Amino acid sequence: NEIGDINRQLEHRIARLEGVLRLEKTITESGRKIFATNGKKADFNTTLQKCKEAGGSIASPRSPGENEAIQYFVKTFNTYAYLGIKESLIPGKFQFLDGAELSYTNWYLNEPSGKGEE
Repeated sequence: NEIGDINRQLEHRIARLEGVLRLEKTITESGRKIFATNGKKADFNTTLQKCKEAGGSIASPRSPGENEAIQYFVKTFNTYAYLGIKESLIPGKFQFLDGAELSYTNWYLNEPSGKGEE
């Protein structure tokens, strides 16, 4: 049927595009989430805006697999990554940008310190 053919064509095109992006090392995935980068350095607010423009959000790891997906970009591009996490009104306590409590963390001892080594 026509709808089935269109669906298969779209799936094929998406798979090809994802393949190209994987070759360029600009996407990876964990579970059902796709993590992407343009590989460019920017400040936090620019990063946040670019993520929104792309229809997504800044990476906020909620599992070891998602953390590994973000680390993939850090290692590939030899740079840091911003996370969708902020310090709450309680010093030393962190939360997601929407105010939700963190359910997963994987920081080094004595981190986060604000020195980019989290």
